[in-house]
Parts: sequence; C-alpha cells; structure tokens
Amino acid sequence: MKDSVDTQLRDQQDGFCKDQSCTDQIGTLRITVEQSIEWNSLLYITFVDYEKAFYFMDRTTLQKLLRHYGVSQKIVNIIQNSYDGLNCKILHGGQVTDTFEVKTGVSQGYLLSHFLFLLVIDWIMKTSTSGEKHGIQWTARIQLDDLDLVDEHSGSDADVKARIGEARAAYLQLKNI
Repeated sequence: MKDSVDTQLRDQQDGFCKDQSCTDQIGTLRITVEQSIEWNSLLYITFVDYEKAFYFMDRTTLQKLLRHYGVSQKIVNIIQNSYDGLNCKILHGGQVTDTFEVKTGVSQGYLLSHFLFLLVIDWIMKTSTSGEKHGIQWTARIQLDDLDLVDEHSGSDADVKARIGEARAAYLQLKNI
C-alpha cells in the first residue's frame, strides 16, 4: 500500500517517509531565516500545530483519499473496519465515563495514523499550491523548491492571506474528492 502511494507524494514530503528525514528541511529553514535577518528582508513563516488534527479527520474523506492515491478497495475496507464501532471511556479524577462511540479522527497510537495523516497533508499541499511558482528566488536562475510554506513573494499581507486562503480552500475540498 505504501509503495503505491510513495510514488505520488510531493518531492518535498519527507516526514513519515521511509529512508527520508526532515533534517535537511530544518537546516534549510534555519539558513533561510538567518539570511533574511542578514539581508534585512521580509520573511513570512507559518507553523501549524497538527496535534489535534488527528482527531478531526473525516473518515469518509480518508476512504476517498486512499482510493484517490490508488489504495485497493479491499485495503480501504480493512482500514475502515478497524475504526467502525470504535468505543472509548475517559478516566478523569478517578471517575470513568460511560462508553461512547468515536466517529471522527484517527487514533494517534494506530499503526497507520501517520500514513493517513501524511496523505491528507500531501493532498492539501498539492491542491493549494498547484499551478503556481513556489520557492524563494535566490538568483535569476536558481530557485529553492523544498519549502512550500516559506515564501517571500511580494511580501504583502494580502499575498500571505491569499496563500492561507488557498490552503484552507484545499482542506475544505477534501470532502469533494
């Protein structure tokens, strides 16, 4: 399953991928920030906290996304069956709640959670950045493509808001896959 999906992921995707690391991307980000300070140029950086994102992923959308990436229906059904009828209890202050069904999200402890999350993020980035010129123009001929969300463009607040709007729109389109 992972082999069929890995060939479709963006080149910039390194997190949760076999034999890949985010070390180079972190180093590139650090150098970019240092250069921006040295050159006294504007730089907009967005950090997104995905801690709770696992809990809000729509499972029907995940099924569609898996099929979109070429995962067989049989595997999609197995994944879906692992979540059907998922019940939980909460222990708080020595008290245990009644059992309740969990209908959205993926468990962070689930073996495939990172893989499923990776697909969602990859799809959002592909959709929100398609057809545009990306990266930071270092010289007339050399461009840095490894950072999709670090971009100086024209430096205006409107440009930054437009990029955020494009990412938000891509996220909302997930349900229409």
